[in-house]
Amino acid sequence: MKHNLCIVGYGGMGGWHANHALKSDVVNLLGIYDIKKERSELAEKNGIKAYSSFQEVLDDKNIEIITIATPNDIHKEQVIACLAAGKHVICEKPVTLSSKDLAEMIEASEKYQRIFTVHQNRRWDVDYLAMQKIHDSGQIGDIFNIESRIHGSRGIPSDWRGMKEYGGGMMFDWGVHLIDQILQIFATEKMISVYCEFDNISNDEVDDGFQLTLRFDNGARAYIEVGTYNFISLPRFYVQGKKGTGIITNWTEPCHIVECTHWHESEVVPVETAAGLTKTMAPRDEITTRSYDLEKPASDVHDFYRNICDSIEGKATQFVTHKELMRVMKTMEAAFESVERKSVIYFD
Repeated sequence: MKHNLCIVGYGGMGGWHANHALKSDVVNLLGIYDIKKERSELAEKNGIKAYSSFQEVLDDKNIEIITIATPNDIHKEQVIACLAAGKHVICEKPVTLSSKDLAEMIEASEKYQRIFTVHQNRRWDVDYLAMQKIHDSGQIGDIFNIESRIHGSRGIPSDWRGMKEYGGGMMFDWGVHLIDQILQIFATEKMISVYCEFDNISNDEVDDGFQLTLRFDNGARAYIEVGTYNFISLPRFYVQGKKGTGIITNWTEPCHIVECTHWHESEVVPVETAAGLTKTMAPRDEITTRSYDLEKPASDVHDFYRNICDSIEGKATQFVTHKELMRVMKTMEAAFESVERKSVIYFD
């Protein structure tokens, strides 16, 4: 049995949800609602019903699930209204702009006994899944450093994403994804500190890039960087373990691993570099290392909606939990505080 879905907001991500819903094996797209007339007309041109108002969506008893794909600053009021109307709710990221607002949304979910979650679709990225596999398998030993980067060269889109009042900026746009991925990898570790710096190269109102360092109680470090003024991109992921190193150049490539098989420090021959010799930086050889590419993990983005529908039917628990949402939100708040205070923020 398919569950009836409506999408509020038919912009970029709203259209993405609609296209995938039309191919879904678990949801049936009843329609969309958007405040812009041209988007409603586009939906109808694409054979999708366009509701005339948000209230009409809330009043339609045939709708079971509502996906919110509107600007960040209005998520809270729309989510709570949908929950109060008896609908299960999927909200685009970031779920809202503060942990206080998120707590009210979670409270509404519990009050009205309806599922409320966030579309953290980047959990299905194969580059992230490779990092998760490397961490969990222990194949390069205990992980002590992960670097996660997204680089572009076009600045912030010239829409609400560049405006503070609407929850714009790269921390809310891409940071929420990359933080969620790192916190999934270090799901059992306690975060002890956050340090962040913002870039304001092409936009003075919100961050158009940032550098964020997270430290965990097991000694591991995660470095997250988003840039929108990079005409040469650094690798998507770089990971170091006590038995090797992994690198993913971009999200289309597999993870390349160099695994240390033997130490052999006593037999290192110095090499000449630039104006001198070095033994410390002498390259490894095939005798002491093993190099290989990891097979790309399997991934199906439709599993997100499958999980929601299974949760509605009592067959599963929601994949993106309230506790995980709050952990990400508090990390972002600590990042903003770190920028404002120009200091490291420590957690108890």
